[in-house]
Amino acid sequence: MARSSAPTRRSTVQQDSTDPRDLRHQALADVRRQSVLDAARATFVELGMEKTSMRLIAQRAGYTVGALYSYFASKEEVYGALLAESLERLNQRVRQALDGVADPAQRLRGSATAFFGFYRENPRDLDLGFYLFQGMTPRGLTPELNEKLNARLRDALQPTQEALQELGLPTQRALEEVTALFAHTVGLLVLSHTGRIRMFKQASQDLFNTYLQQLLGRTSAGAKG
Repeated sequence: MARSSAPTRRSTVQQDSTDPRDLRHQALADVRRQSVLDAARATFVELGMEKTSMRLIAQRAGYTVGALYSYFASKEEVYGALLAESLERLNQRVRQALDGVADPAQRLRGSATAFFGFYRENPRDLDLGFYLFQGMTPRGLTPELNEKLNARLRDALQPTQEALQELGLPTQRALEEVTALFAHTVGLLVLSHTGRIRMFKQASQDLFNTYLQQLLGRTSAGAKG
């Protein structure tokens, strides 16, 4: 009985082990894929979507076009991967701001400020997130991918809506306030990143803080009413 069970244990160990060569191969593939994304981001920033090609991305990454196609089927797919990566970093920023915070008013302030801060500090992610490299529309992305990316953007706003509801606003009213906050945030960010805000002699962070304080006041009044 003992003799028959020994091979079974060895077989299990073999099945659970990972070939170091496979790990090295995957690590190398990840590095190459990231270098493609880095090269694509730089090319989109410099040339925009229209003038960017897979050949140009390959040249910047130091690979052949054929090698590029082993990772991505098109420049639109590369764009989608860049945006997905950006949205994951955005969601991580929001989650970190909420870590250990229980008070709904502080959660509202923390999540909204993290969202604003991410794009304020990373203007290229704003360009990417709002398709400014593509002429304001998600051209080339499949409806499925576009919806998936939109869902991740909504995920980053969801904690703000949940905090508003915890503070007493009905679901629809909370959604309206989040939509207005989102629009206000994007408007301030565009004014800031383009330098247009200087004509008003205002600072985007100060204006955002004022709006957020007003939102908290409206929320408190709405909950009491």
